[in-house]
Amino acid sequence: MSSELGQPQEGPSHAGLDLPNPEGDEAGVQRGVIRSLRAPRCRSWIQKVLEQITDSPRQWITPSEVVPVAVLAVQRYLLEGEPRDVEPKPPLYCYDVTISDGVFREKCYLDPSLNFLVYKNILKVGIEVKISRVSCIYNEKRLGQGILCIDMVHCGESLDSISLEIPFRNRAHREIPERPLRGGKSHYLALWNNEDPYGDIWLSNKQPEEHNFNNTRIVSLSHLEMTWSNRRSFPALLVRILRKSKLRYYGKPNKKMTEPYQTFLEVADSSGTVSVIMWNTLCPEWYKSLHVGLVLLLQDYSIKKSHPFRMQPLPVDPQIKLISTMEICLNLRDPPTNIIIIPEEQVKPEWRLPKLNHRFISRSELDDMPENSICDVIGVLVFVGRVQRSKKKESREDFWSYRWIHIADGTSKQPFIVELFSTSQPEVFEKIYPMTHFMCTQLKVVRNDSQVPKLLYLTTTNESCMFINGHRGQPYANNTKVKNFLQWIKTKTNSGELKNTVIGGYYPYPPVPETFSKYNISVKVESFFTAISEVRKEIEDLQYREQKRIAIQGIITVIKYVPYSGATESASASETLRNANRPSTSQSARRESQSQEKDGKPQDDGPVSSQRCHTTSASLSPPKKKRTLEGPCAKPIPVPQPETSAQAKGNNPGMPSTFQRRESTSTGRIGKARKTISDKWESQMWREKKLGLIDHLRYSCVYPESIPRRFVLEHRDFLTQQYNSQPAKYIPQEGRPPKLYDFKSALVLGHFEVTILGLNHEIAISVAFLPEYSSEDVRTSQIDTLLTCMNYSCLFPQKSTGNDRLQGSRALTGDIIKAATELDKVRIVGILDICNLGNGKTEVYLHKIYRPDKTS
Repeated sequence: MSSELGQPQEGPSHAGLDLPNPEGDEAGVQRGVIRSLRAPRCRSWIQKVLEQITDSPRQWITPSEVVPVAVLAVQRYLLEGEPRDVEPKPPLYCYDVTISDGVFREKCYLDPSLNFLVYKNILKVGIEVKISRVSCIYNEKRLGQGILCIDMVHCGESLDSISLEIPFRNRAHREIPERPLRGGKSHYLALWNNEDPYGDIWLSNKQPEEHNFNNTRIVSLSHLEMTWSNRRSFPALLVRILRKSKLRYYGKPNKKMTEPYQTFLEVADSSGTVSVIMWNTLCPEWYKSLHVGLVLLLQDYSIKKSHPFRMQPLPVDPQIKLISTMEICLNLRDPPTNIIIIPEEQVKPEWRLPKLNHRFISRSELDDMPENSICDVIGVLVFVGRVQRSKKKESREDFWSYRWIHIADGTSKQPFIVELFSTSQPEVFEKIYPMTHFMCTQLKVVRNDSQVPKLLYLTTTNESCMFINGHRGQPYANNTKVKNFLQWIKTKTNSGELKNTVIGGYYPYPPVPETFSKYNISVKVESFFTAISEVRKEIEDLQYREQKRIAIQGIITVIKYVPYSGATESASASETLRNANRPSTSQSARRESQSQEKDGKPQDDGPVSSQRCHTTSASLSPPKKKRTLEGPCAKPIPVPQPETSAQAKGNNPGMPSTFQRRESTSTGRIGKARKTISDKWESQMWREKKLGLIDHLRYSCVYPESIPRRFVLEHRDFLTQQYNSQPAKYIPQEGRPPKLYDFKSALVLGHFEVTILGLNHEIAISVAFLPEYSSEDVRTSQIDTLLTCMNYSCLFPQKSTGNDRLQGSRALTGDIIKAATELDKVRIVGILDICNLGNGKTEVYLHKIYRPDKTS
């Protein structure tokens, strides 16, 4: 077999195993290589593997030498090749992985059997991997053209830095725009959803241009409505964009569509409003350049009857006629549409184009807004949650991306609570952080006044758009409510009152109804219950950042309070916890496991678990999938009893043992806090049944990512990145980045570990309950029963002293333990939030408990 496989050609495979002479490229690329990849000047490992596989009579090889390589990109695209008459089967998507050995970069195809590594965010950018088996996939329609395929891989630790100056070995991989390795698709998709534009095919450089209207015939929308069915060609339209929808991707493996996108524009002239549909290739060319408020001249378009089931947005101006019998279609072909953006300076008053009419409301007005009403809001972000994902109903591989935010506008003590879905604006969605001025349009009111606590929040719609900062010059800048907000925020910024803001963490919203009878009405309980024996499968099926709510039945048998022991309380704690939860190689994972078993505590940021949090490194071939994705916590650790042994007197049970040894001679403040760790209730039933269990699922760990943090503006880039989704391409860090442990927790209290025994007394599950109460609630000790405690409160704790925290934890823990006896042998319904944090880390939170035997 020839060692030269030829240069890539146009066709289903865009890149072959092009093997140019590397000697001229190696000089100067060795510097700035990766930690652990700083090899002496030698031939590229990628080059050696390619030579082995081209000389091998088999289609796959095990490299003679396996060395760490860095992951620079993980990119997703639609799988092709299914016949048109065959229903596509999962997986629908495939992945290209770009690796670097310190000499060259190479784009490789990931075998679909390893897709689960991306689903779980185990294989991700910025880590080192060891590839132990590769194969070559040839394009049989091209001479000597093939691509490198990763068949077996082991994922290791995150790297401190990776050089982006290392060149691609294959010239085809350097081409712009980037092309996927397999199939005829011309572009990559966003890594975690299909709504966000991703890659260099999405242009944003369309500019307004003056147009000579002397020879342009323009027709009004109302006249076009009456005459379009009798025409073959149509005069130009002069309209203003009033609404713009997010992108819709409709690609299927058995449909040969190059860029299957669609978006809706609601446009209007003086005679009416109509929907415009932009199709396929026009979307990458125009979508990012078309903004609400722009004036367009549309020529060479087509018209069709409106879709009977499409829900149109509310009209901007009720006085303008809504044309719902036809839709304007813009396409690159049949006919090729001509779009011109008219400068606002050229817009004439006699055209009578409608102005934008925003529906701004203040937070004080939201309480009176009816359900499903549409509004616009502006304010300052005081809380920004982490990005989460929810599965779409029609596909197990497609997800929505969303996050929860709080917006304050100075008119109420309560913020706007907003469920913010991705609006095809990743440049905004991924850049928002607390203290940012934020405006969002077309939000829908969700409310239930009969629920306790009252349910009231806003959620985005298909036409929602976001804006951050820079509100001057925007069409809404002269609105009275906008001016009032800008005046209020100016006084707050000058006084420094906006520093107490929060980012990230577990956010259990929206709450479920307060009674089981109401819950039973709102949910089909028979189909919604999950058997406790099926919970593990539900957890293992979760993908990265997916959060799901399930209901189980059981009996609460153990409740234990775990106090907060944040790293900010001690500099030495920060050092002890600095390397916790990093993905590791097999050897270092074993060392970490042995260390934690010896110490008996997780090396984690508080609140911590009395069980050992476990993060497995992934040995990444399909046969080992089950082993690498087991539960996040190992066997339980005996709870230390305070003041009962010499060891208890010398250690603080709420902290890792390595930290306890350092603090054994510290002051009495830690000694006082030690007394609360023993607050635990255990039923007689548990003592009788625990040794005979078939299985005990342990998911009570609370990882650092799930603790809301005080926002620090100087570290906004780091904090924003931590709570965004994993990027598709490696982003180098500037300087030495901090750790999450370095940022103060926004929680006043610790958390509770709750053990629920299944109704058949064969399986138990231990989960976390993370209360979020204001300092006022803690000081007045208003928690008198466990059921009251489990009622979710969305209030973040205000600034409180260490004494407040200690007194509050004692009062809360005492009430919980005292009330726990009410539930001895009582069957309950537990509402659980299960969350996949990626990299083998999964958490389960107890959101709410019901007593079905009580109706209120």
